[in-house]
Amino acid sequence: MLSKLFEALYHKIFVNIVVGRAQSIVYIEECSKTDVISSDSKIFDTTTINSKMYEYINSVIQESPFYYISVLDNSPTQGAIPTCNSRDMSVFCNLESSKYICYKDKWAYHTSKPDLDSLQKAYPNIGLDFVFSPFVVLTNFFKDKIDTSLALFILIEDNYMTLSVFDNSKLLYGDHIDMEHDSSEHEELLIDDDNVEEVDLDLEGSIDLDDIDTMDNIESLDDFGDIEDLDSIDEIDEFAEQENEEELEEEVDGLPADDMDGFNEDYQRFSLIQSSVNRFYKDSKYDSEFVESVYIADGAGVSGDLKRYLEDEMFFSVFIRHVDLSAEVCEIAKAELK
Repeated sequence: MLSKLFEALYHKIFVNIVVGRAQSIVYIEECSKTDVISSDSKIFDTTTINSKMYEYINSVIQESPFYYISVLDNSPTQGAIPTCNSRDMSVFCNLESSKYICYKDKWAYHTSKPDLDSLQKAYPNIGLDFVFSPFVVLTNFFKDKIDTSLALFILIEDNYMTLSVFDNSKLLYGDHIDMEHDSSEHEELLIDDDNVEEVDLDLEGSIDLDDIDTMDNIESLDDFGDIEDLDSIDEIDEFAEQENEEELEEEVDGLPADDMDGFNEDYQRFSLIQSSVNRFYKDSKYDSEFVESVYIADGAGVSGDLKRYLEDEMFFSVFIRHVDLSAEVCEIAKAELK
């Protein structure tokens, strides 16, 4: 009874922290029982809590005894597996040194215990009430699509990408990619047209390229004229190819530095997504389904190049929504208290 009285006298304060590549965003909401009273957001040039960040948070939480501090998990060693059965989890990964939580008894997300301990120690003076997985953020953000479609869902942060394949709310595949450290590992899995394993996707109405034998359609080399003519055609092709390469180099050289960084980073993202999807298709432990649509929650400000790469190279239909990660973390925190 006394606690209910105090809750009526004080508002709830939600402190939400998202750590990026070189900065930390702190988003604050002050809420009554039914409404948001006020909100504020500040960016700090640090990836760990410094004096300015601590002073700001401490000044806010002094306003009420009912405050809740949440952080988006940025541990590199985390993931999601398509089962909540403890006996089946070992098929997908070794969880001996990890902590996992089941999501609605359908699938599980996990993080290594040492990483969680480090995260707790990173905020010694204020403490943490909630550590939220990016898989949960992604699932909540695209809830309307996840429950009704088969698609690839991607959450993009500064340093990380979180990928999930859902088929009508059933998780088929999950991957968390550390862009700074996973590049070499994922590049090995890129689709190689000369050495790709056959994937049986049972696509109705698809064209089997193996049934097309180009040489059977060529009755005689005489149709092409003299060998000298063929040499000249090759020279023309080589000249055109060289000309295109020079034009591309000129276009790239003319890009501002910021555009070049975005170009390189989005191509890196594309390559990592491509190799991750390839793993989903090729690894027998996953129930692979052919994916045509991709929904991206953009929390880093990607360029249109990423959408173009995915559409042109992988033939996806791509839909991008901007996501305010700190506000999404706050929404999940509020839902936890209901």
